[in-house]
Amino acid sequence: MRIVVSQFTSLDGVVQAPGGPDEDTDGGFAHGGWSHPYFDAEVVGGAFDDALSTADGLLFGRRTWRTMAGAWPERGGDPFADRMNSIKKYVVSSTLGEADLTWNNTTLIEGDKALDQIGELRATEGGDLLIMGSPTLARSLLSAGLVDELRLMIMPVLLGGGKSIFPDDAVKRPLELVSTVASGNGVQVCTYRPAAGGE
Repeated sequence: MRIVVSQFTSLDGVVQAPGGPDEDTDGGFAHGGWSHPYFDAEVVGGAFDDALSTADGLLFGRRTWRTMAGAWPERGGDPFADRMNSIKKYVVSSTLGEADLTWNNTTLIEGDKALDQIGELRATEGGDLLIMGSPTLARSLLSAGLVDELRLMIMPVLLGGGKSIFPDDAVKRPLELVSTVASGNGVQVCTYRPAAGGE
């Protein structure tokens, strides 16, 4: 399986709380919902549809999983929602238990074993393992060299600080731009993969 990270990001690399004001206010973040003015069904929505169409599973950190599990089960009746609810889901957590896994088809990955277990999943046959949100998990996987593709929806806004998926460990990680699509309102949907030969 390939691990694919799909993220809304500002020009300054912030991925925190794109969906709503109360999504994630850690650190006093006050710009929740910042992605809304830049969303369009064709380019940005199409990028999500495309990512989900090649996924055999979704991988989340605890906070993002809780947000999704609180929203998607109520949204049946359209193909995207039906796919979100039926697809296999994995949540990394040290605090959730099996009884908490109320969203259909969810498997718990223990936090202290996450990189090993995700590495084992990656080594199995199948489609993509897609990460949406979950910046701490995405950053850990990038640091460990376990991400096969980054799909960034780069929005024309500076947020001045907030959570990022990018490691800050001073390690160079060359990437190859595989494709880019621009929306009419300035979003660049860019797909990157690790460059051949690494560093």
